[in-house]
Amino acid sequence: MEDHVKTCSDLMIFGALGDLARRKLFPALYQLERSGLLSRDSRILALARRQTTTAEVRNQVSQHLRESIPERELEAATLKQFLSRLEYCRLDFSDADDFEALRQWRQDSGNVLIVYLATPPDMYGLIARNLRTADCCTAQTRVVVEKPIGHDLKSSRNINDQLAEVFNEDQLFRIDHYLGKETVQNLIALRFANNLFSSQWDQNHISHVEITVAESVGIEGRWGYFDQAGQVRDMIQNHLLQLLCLIAMDPPADLSADSIRDEKVKVLKALRPITPDIMETHLVRGQYSAGASSGRAVPAYLEEEGANRSSSTETFVALKVEIENWRWVGVPFYIRTGKRLPEKLSQIVIHFKPAPHYIFDLDQKHLAHNRLIIRLQPDEGMTLQILNKDQGLDKGMRLRQGPLELTFSEAFETERIPDAYERLLWEVMKGNQYLFVRRDEVEYAWRWVDGIIANWNGRGAPLKRYAAGTWGPVASIALITRDGRSWYEDAGY
Repeated sequence: MEDHVKTCSDLMIFGALGDLARRKLFPALYQLERSGLLSRDSRILALARRQTTTAEVRNQVSQHLRESIPERELEAATLKQFLSRLEYCRLDFSDADDFEALRQWRQDSGNVLIVYLATPPDMYGLIARNLRTADCCTAQTRVVVEKPIGHDLKSSRNINDQLAEVFNEDQLFRIDHYLGKETVQNLIALRFANNLFSSQWDQNHISHVEITVAESVGIEGRWGYFDQAGQVRDMIQNHLLQLLCLIAMDPPADLSADSIRDEKVKVLKALRPITPDIMETHLVRGQYSAGASSGRAVPAYLEEEGANRSSSTETFVALKVEIENWRWVGVPFYIRTGKRLPEKLSQIVIHFKPAPHYIFDLDQKHLAHNRLIIRLQPDEGMTLQILNKDQGLDKGMRLRQGPLELTFSEAFETERIPDAYERLLWEVMKGNQYLFVRRDEVEYAWRWVDGIIANWNGRGAPLKRYAAGTWGPVASIALITRDGRSWYEDAGY
């Protein structure tokens, strides 16, 4: 990592025995240890309701790390040092008296306190108040909260109001792990450090934009949560709208947190509402039926374990999004996300307009578009598709598409690409908020999404079926083809 400033922190992880801590937080913290970014005096306190001991938790964390960290990166001395920082405390999050143990743990510590709330959002306010009662909060305390922050604008405001009773806005770090990905951060550099792109980034030069976040998995035991949320609340409201904002925002005055977030808010405020009169042409909702994934048969959404057989929750959404401002008027953003799609894929495709006058073979005119493909996963990188002359004496001036490609794992052979949570935890330790989401961003996003949900509830947006292992309902293809375009993987480029 580029910054080796030492920080001294006490990290309390609420919900430390849960899936998020096991899969993401402890591996990220281990890698920070391995990189030398955890100061000697930093401490980690794991908090959960389960009756167990520090020794048992250390053993569990060690086992999880051995399963998730590549063998070449698992160093015995580093692991021993990391585990020595870790302590466990059984805690009833709703019992203020239990928090006395946290007061004692913090006694005489000069470290900055970081509180990571890896719990359901309805616990955030209660935990914050109990921390305050236990005198664990100061003006320097930093609090990390996971999405989703509410299930609509009203509940989001309620949760944020509860947090605001205890903490100032500059103490709150609302995490969206997509913002920690190396490629997402590179969007800022790509757009604003390279005039080649910044001068072309508007309606005069870009015809349309695609954003795809595809998952090959199904519900994975999350039925209770997902069926209440659906794909719009779970993915559109946060991940995809954040990506859209980074693509569409105007240049910030500087790289400070508020300058960047001010520009993102302007984009959210400029989103055209998807009203009932345009819903048929701008929105597709889908739900997967039985099919095949990775060569094996998989059940329909309504046949998953614990399923409500009459559920109308969407597992796929495609939207045509329009931004009503000077930079993007007339440029549609086609966004889609779904479960049980053919592969795990997150990418952004910027389609540039062709040259105003075409002088080559007319039968190749369909090739006369440049495309910038920004891959977020599984292999982070960027590809710029350009046209050049086909090689050979007999080719004349026949054109050929070719890529200018940057694959991060290949281009930077000496460096591993940090996981998003490594970057985000490190920025919290440094007190930098530019990769985190401000309250008004959350609320403007919810306001737009609430309008969509209210309109399909009132008007009715038919739920289209699609077979597991396909790219969603046929209607999602029609969404883009009616404008004379194709989704990137369907276009045969």
